[in-house]
Amino acid sequence: MYTHKDLAQLQAQSLKMQGFIRQQTYSPQNEKTLRRFSSWEVAELIFKVNQSTMRGRLAADPSLPQGQVEEDGRQRWYTLDEINELRRRLKVNRRSLMPYRPAGKRAMRAAIANFKGGAGKSTVALHFAHAAALDGYRVLCVDFDPQATLSHSMGLSDVAEEYTVWGIMARDLAAETTRMNAASQGAESGATLPRRRLPSSITDMGLADLRVSDFIKPTNWPTIDIVPSCANAAFVEFASAQYRHMNPEWSFFAAVSRFLDQLPPEAYDLVIFDCPPAIGYQSMNAVFAADMLYIPSGPGYWEYDSTTSFIGQLSEALEDLSRFSGLVPAGTMTLPKAFLDLRFLLTRFEPNNDLHRAMQQAFIKVWGDRVAEHPIEMTRAVEQSGRFLSSIYEIDYRDMTRETWRRARASFDQAYDEFRTHLGTAWDKLEDEA
Repeated sequence: MYTHKDLAQLQAQSLKMQGFIRQQTYSPQNEKTLRRFSSWEVAELIFKVNQSTMRGRLAADPSLPQGQVEEDGRQRWYTLDEINELRRRLKVNRRSLMPYRPAGKRAMRAAIANFKGGAGKSTVALHFAHAAALDGYRVLCVDFDPQATLSHSMGLSDVAEEYTVWGIMARDLAAETTRMNAASQGAESGATLPRRRLPSSITDMGLADLRVSDFIKPTNWPTIDIVPSCANAAFVEFASAQYRHMNPEWSFFAAVSRFLDQLPPEAYDLVIFDCPPAIGYQSMNAVFAADMLYIPSGPGYWEYDSTTSFIGQLSEALEDLSRFSGLVPAGTMTLPKAFLDLRFLLTRFEPNNDLHRAMQQAFIKVWGDRVAEHPIEMTRAVEQSGRFLSSIYEIDYRDMTRETWRRARASFDQAYDEFRTHLGTAWDKLEDEA
């Protein structure tokens, strides 16, 4: 017989192993650190300029970051902060190295969603965030998944549940209930409507005193922040059902959108949501707040079948939200919900696998140009990055054959470049900030 006490004991044993794994994977201080990037990577893969051109510019201007020189003097290695300073100060053929950022627009929000487990949501979110950071963007990740894979991959392991999406939703419930009560008392008719009351279990948590920035944590990447998740946040689905009963008029699905609306428009360029493998209170917050919806899927029939079910159930869920029309406070999102772009992205793709190629054609036949042109290939480097909770961008190419590393990076680079193109097109459609 196994009770909750046995489960707690098993968890305690696992937590000890987690600590050992972090010691093997992270720095001696038990913190995940970001490696330096070689001058070869900076020139050819990040800035996409000739190495000799970059060397000439560095030699001509000693005030530019010169990086850390290897003992043999053949290669220089740069931090991401140094790379971004070079990006700001250098122009090549009169071309700025700064990424596209339309004026007067807030950050674009992209949800990586599918309720099929193992579809690659966290892998895609992690790699797109890191690729965007290397591209010069300031990124905010929001981890909606209680499995917290993205949070752990970003170096966060000890997170209190009140600082997760659950805390944002509970805080929003309190704020919205207070706003509704004030509006009821100030009704033009003069009638005093019943006040909505919340239990002390909500009001005494102190969430109302938390600032927006309290939910946002830094990562080992200087231009990436995250609203993390943790295993204890799994009860958000149960709690949210109770919260809706306390205040049936609370537009629960807009809590994260309202949270993001409070951020300064220039604080970030891109917000990436890693969604849980289910349609629930958290995932509905993600898709409602998102401008773009990216749906990763494996290249098998059952994954295709699951993805079909996902978009059907998501359609029904979004239709159900239309009854809140007129009740959602003014903000950047309105009902009915509409996405500026929607894409299907094949993951774990093997180009020499006949079944995978056939399924790719099936995806394209059904969804046409909504299917991303460049799937993410399964390679040994991708498998290794997953085992060590790292992206291919974090792995030093000297730890494997350069060809293996380059093949994996090329796959993610192509997928990200396509994502960035769609991002820019959607960004131009986004309404200007008032």
